[in-house]
Amino acid sequence: MKGLALRIGANLRKIWPWFLAKLVLFGLTLLKLLPADFALNLMDRIARRLGPRQKRHKMMLYNLRRAFPEMTEEERVKIAMDSWGSMGRMAAEYVYLDKLFDFDPAREGKGRVEVSGIPLFLEIRDLKGPFIVFTAHTANFEMLPVAGNAFGLSVTVLFRPPNNPYMAEMIHDFRADRMGSLVPSHAGSSFALARQLERGGGVGVLVDQKFSKGADTTLFGVPVKTNPLLAKLVRQFDCPVYPARCIRLPDNRYRLELEPALAIPRKATGEVDVNATAQLLNDTVERWVREYPGQWLWYHDRWDIKFSEEYRNFVP
Repeated sequence: MKGLALRIGANLRKIWPWFLAKLVLFGLTLLKLLPADFALNLMDRIARRLGPRQKRHKMMLYNLRRAFPEMTEEERVKIAMDSWGSMGRMAAEYVYLDKLFDFDPAREGKGRVEVSGIPLFLEIRDLKGPFIVFTAHTANFEMLPVAGNAFGLSVTVLFRPPNNPYMAEMIHDFRADRMGSLVPSHAGSSFALARQLERGGGVGVLVDQKFSKGADTTLFGVPVKTNPLLAKLVRQFDCPVYPARCIRLPDNRYRLELEPALAIPRKATGEVDVNATAQLLNDTVERWVREYPGQWLWYHDRWDIKFSEEYRNFVP
């Protein structure tokens, strides 16, 4: 009987992720029946209502207190609520991404999406060698590789799949149809990115994810470990690195910004300084977040403090 109970329990553990993925897919399918603007605004309101009831809300407020000690509690709560709203919008934007991305340089007037740095997009497209584009979890960062495809850029994007394997497959299929080549983040992902750069292609990387073992850096003046992968790839291939971000505008509009290539820090020997480069990435992300703090995902445990005594004793 004990063996039977264990097998039943194991099967139930497999069924639950499948059921959850199907439930999410069903919800998104229903959402698609609504007009896009109504759905985006609706998901914003729902996320603002449900978000503060989640455990991650404490993480948000803790991160905000350490990042903005000069702010009042009311100001930090407003940023947290804006961040929840941004996440709600992003869930709806998955459904409407094909309709939302309407950028057309030949069209008169403004659509939903405007692009800043078009000459840089064309510069990258015409490069005869490898390049790296990096971004952060700001606004709808998923639009950036879609824009790259629109400009004819060949970019291999590194992404972290969800722990739920069925949701991971669903999201991968959705992204692959719109964003080109994708590389799941795992032990061998660095080799896949290196092969793309060896072929003279481009690589897209999110640089603001938690990384327990990495370069010693700071973010908002607080010590943090940063993944050195991008810096090591630059050291190996000596390729240009371009910052890019998405910004939410009023009325469900977006601005995609591509910035000039960074001046990569180097040692006296001329070799790329990995730690200084990792810090430069953090400084860029911090600049973006300070400008639009409510558009960053503050619920991430970026500083790896979830199990610290200070966090456990923190009372929002």
